Amino acid sequence: MTASFATLTIGQAPRSDIMPLLSAYLPAERVRHVGLLDGLDAGQIAERYAPQRGDKLLVSRLLDGTHVTLCAARVESGLQQKIRELEAAGCQVILLLCTGEFGRLQAEQALLLEPDRIIPPLISAIVGEHRVGIVVPVAEQVGQQARKWRQLATPPSYAVASPYLADDAALEQAACALLRQGAEVVVLDCIGYHQRHRAFLQARLSVPVLLSNVLVAKLAAELIG
Repeated sequence: MTASFATLTIGQAPRSDIMPLLSAYLPAERVRHVGLLDGLDAGQIAERYAPQRGDKLLVSRLLDGTHVTLCAARVESGLQQKIRELEAAGCQVILLLCTGEFGRLQAEQALLLEPDRIIPPLISAIVGEHRVGIVVPVAEQVGQQARKWRQLATPPSYAVASPYLADDAALEQAACALLRQGAEVVVLDCIGYHQRHRAFLQARLSVPVLLSNVLVAKLAAELIG
């Protein structure tokens, strides 16, 4: 049966690190999982998507567990082609598994769920005037966040901890740095963070910890109920 719903990651599918989360909210028999880098080896990935100096960066995970840094502009072009292919295959809802900011992605008929369009206004509505601390995977992304989070009433603070390195100490250090900067809510803003990361931090922090991919997965589940 043709899937009416698809997830689209900028890495390789299925994303074993977040499949338990997706499976908790999305009906497996109706979901197709697709990755921009499916079927590509390291050399092909580098040839097509390796960033150059000054490029906006994105980070994702491969099937072997390694992570790759990609040129955001090239990724956006590749994603647009994948979206066309998924629509042609009959997908009615496409969930983008990336919290990076894209400006030109579009679907002709399918409902395209882009976390960068959903999460910032949702977080803004939740936190109000309270200050948000945002954890991102790589330091180079910090300077790219201002536009994405411009809707927040209070400018956020940032810290860096990769979800792909299995370093809980670094994650805790990042969150504590945000608290020292006045954060009243911590947001783990990468699809690679999952419930284990949230639970680890929530047990150690006195402020709420929000997980971007949970918010998006719950919304997607409502749409395809």
